[in-house]
Amino acid sequence: MAGERITFADVLRNREFRVLWLADAQSAIGDQIARVALSVLVFERTSSALLTAMAYALTFVPAVLGGVLLSGLADRLPRRQVMVGCDVARALLMGGMAIPGAPLWLLCGLLVLAVLTEAPFMAAESSLIPVILEGEQYVVGTGLRSITNQLAQLAGFAGGGVVIALIGARAGLAVDAATFALSAVLIMLAVKARPAAASGTHESTGLGMLSGVTSGLRLIFTTPKLRILLGLSWLAGLFVVSEGVAAPYASALGGGPVAVGLLMASTPAGTAVGTYLWVRYVSAEARSRWMGPMAAAVGVPLGLCGAHPNLILSLVLWTLAGLFFGYQVQVITEFVRTVPDQQRGQAIGIASSGLLAIQGLGIFLGGVVAGLWDVNGAVASAGLLGTALALALSLAWRRVTSPRPHSELAHPIVLTSPSERAADRTDPSSAGRHSAEEPPSTGRHAAHEPPSERIVEDRSTA
Repeated sequence: MAGERITFADVLRNREFRVLWLADAQSAIGDQIARVALSVLVFERTSSALLTAMAYALTFVPAVLGGVLLSGLADRLPRRQVMVGCDVARALLMGGMAIPGAPLWLLCGLLVLAVLTEAPFMAAESSLIPVILEGEQYVVGTGLRSITNQLAQLAGFAGGGVVIALIGARAGLAVDAATFALSAVLIMLAVKARPAAASGTHESTGLGMLSGVTSGLRLIFTTPKLRILLGLSWLAGLFVVSEGVAAPYASALGGGPVAVGLLMASTPAGTAVGTYLWVRYVSAEARSRWMGPMAAAVGVPLGLCGAHPNLILSLVLWTLAGLFFGYQVQVITEFVRTVPDQQRGQAIGIASSGLLAIQGLGIFLGGVVAGLWDVNGAVASAGLLGTALALALSLAWRRVTSPRPHSELAHPIVLTSPSERAADRTDPSSAGRHSAEEPPSTGRHAAHEPPSERIVEDRSTA
């Protein structure tokens, strides 16, 4: 019923979503273990902090290119086929990295290929879930996936090193390979086969991919709602600066590795709690209305870090920032539901790639500011800049989503006296005058209502 709240238990009763969620959860934990394993393995082989950092960066950087160029496969090919193929490829690639004695250059090459295949998988899965879950269930399901990802990060921070210490780095990579293989089996058995969303456009050549990228960019940047949602999503590039400078921030407080781990875990913990509260207790209408103000609120606690709080207060502020960061769930669902299904994979890939690039740039610039000025100043300035931009985007969102009066209501209503109306009836030219000056009543709404707005409204309520 319309007044009933959708719960996590409700969406988990959907077999397809439940299997996708389980496959994602175990794979995300495997990814965190693999990142720790890779860092340990490279450092043991090279004793170089620079090469270790570069190897860790390879777990993110290729996704930018893959998201732009390969995400269109999620539209041109059946999405279950794309997900299973990507999982099988990643299982083989990560398994190859686990082979003892593999040279460093081979490890890096296999890692790049594995990260590249992640982009079409994520685009296919993110495009398929709104087909599996409809309406409010889709929002709640997206919230559950977000919480699971945050908890996987926490598990990785807390237990990744312990696992690698117990089983070794190579075995850690093998565990990640096994999670991909299990994910492929689960998806193949439980997810229904569906035709490609963009039927009749199966071109997978370089020219076809370039055309898909161009059309995706055109769609996003010529649609006001999508532009604003993209901006709200990309604000994460500023809000993530705190995590990027967590080590020097903790050092300035006189803390060591434990303080770094606590600081880095505080934001994901806050985000997990905030996302749960957001989708559980805030109504659908209020979520859309408060999305922008919530984004602006993320930067306020970070801005207070400019006052040089101690470690305990810093943990509270970073956790509060994470609580408000749950607004991203609404951004994701609004964006995905606004994009037509036949272009959804490409649009998601472009948005995700841009987000990764913006986050990398934000962390880099935050490090520059921390080095030239002060680490607390870097965190505070990034947060306050994010708040200012979020307020501007919030006003823009309100303008494009506020109901507009029909244009015919703006025309003045002319009142005539009985004598003038009688004169009109006796004047033969009056009949032609009214028909020439007024549009036919049956087509008036269609004539004054922009077609693009009708299409967007249909998509958002689908």
